[in-house]
Amino acid sequence: MVFTGTRTSGEMASIDGWSKGGIFTWSRNMLGERAGWSALFYQWIHITVGMNTMMYFIIGCFSVTFGLPIITDNPLVKFILMMIILWGLIFLQQKGTSVTGKIAQWCFTLGVIIPVFFLLFLFILYLVQGNPAMIHVNMHTIFPSSWNGSVLVGFVPFILAFAGAEGSAPHVKDLDKPSIYPKVMMALAVAAICSDIIGSMAIAMTIPNNQIQLSNGIVYAYGALVARYGVGVVFVEKLTGFLLAVGVLGEISSWVVGPNAGMFEAAKAGYLPPRFSKANKYGIETNVMVLQGVIVSIVGALLTFGAGGNKASLSFQTAMSLTVALYTLMYMLMFISYLVLQFKYVDLHRDFVAAKSRWLRITYGILGFILSAFGFVVTFFPPADLSVASKHTYLMLLVSAFVVMLVLPFILYRFHDKWALQLGVNVDEVAAPTGHEALEKETK
Repeated sequence: MVFTGTRTSGEMASIDGWSKGGIFTWSRNMLGERAGWSALFYQWIHITVGMNTMMYFIIGCFSVTFGLPIITDNPLVKFILMMIILWGLIFLQQKGTSVTGKIAQWCFTLGVIIPVFFLLFLFILYLVQGNPAMIHVNMHTIFPSSWNGSVLVGFVPFILAFAGAEGSAPHVKDLDKPSIYPKVMMALAVAAICSDIIGSMAIAMTIPNNQIQLSNGIVYAYGALVARYGVGVVFVEKLTGFLLAVGVLGEISSWVVGPNAGMFEAAKAGYLPPRFSKANKYGIETNVMVLQGVIVSIVGALLTFGAGGNKASLSFQTAMSLTVALYTLMYMLMFISYLVLQFKYVDLHRDFVAAKSRWLRITYGILGFILSAFGFVVTFFPPADLSVASKHTYLMLLVSAFVVMLVLPFILYRFHDKWALQLGVNVDEVAAPTGHEALEKETK
């Protein structure tokens, strides 16, 4: 999906007049206003929902650092901490992002780069010294013994890790040689895949399967790796848990700001109630941030209390699956838009094409849609290691939350003309021309 996503999104972003707005512009031009707004909403809401996944991880790391299992085992305590993290970060953004931007950079360095390279170093040293592995990698174990839905759902975190190819596409026109764009993106994807595989193997080979926890398993991997070198295991686990939590805090901080910029522009065009089109005196879209915070809080409460009891992994898994379901839905709209472009509007000028052959470009679109649909479908299969009761809870939480997110943009769109009128926006001017209309407008 990385390969097809970068090429197709890069081509659409390179079309004259399509470099701004991302998925909103592409889908709106090819599929109409309602589809464009829905695609933008799903892109925004997936990140909003994904914040819960990140907060579960942060709290899991802090539970190790401070020796407080109650913060992951007790739903009420966990939810209170989530609200402190979420609304604290939103509050910090209200006077501008210059300070918080620097904080995010430091958090990324301390909490992502250093721990990741430290883990890779320890794991390589562990293997070189011939230490025993908890799993054995060979042709019989590298592939699942069965390919049912409860096993395929294991692809969900992998899909989530490498989604987002369309995010960098608007910059393709800024390159001196747009043709190198997919090569650069593929190189980054390969590097990310390699580091992700090594990190996963470091956990799987050093920790027994029944002791792995989704939200903080990586922390214990550090302890298992340093145990043989006379280093304080508890100290290393606490330190790395703290650093990883700090790194993810910085990532959430950027999520509070970045995605809301696009939604703020949509609000000014009348896709949200007029109150969300206003910024504070520092130019920050406070009302949109508050909306995001409310949605995160509601979804967080649903997942945290809905899972009930000591089920941290169930909440984490459900949050991941919901995030992927929404994002792959957006991807399907993007690939459909690309296919419409190839079949109906091949004469629109673009600086970059996914392939010289039109039929190969169509193949990219079809393949991307199929892969997105596959990712979407498998999210609704409960993981194989869950109990029958947990599988029922997983499906109930996932389906109910997804249905609400699915219909919400269509409900909001019914009021688009009314809100646009209140803002003094001419709906005909906001609506982007499509196909040959766009071509004619751009060539005048």
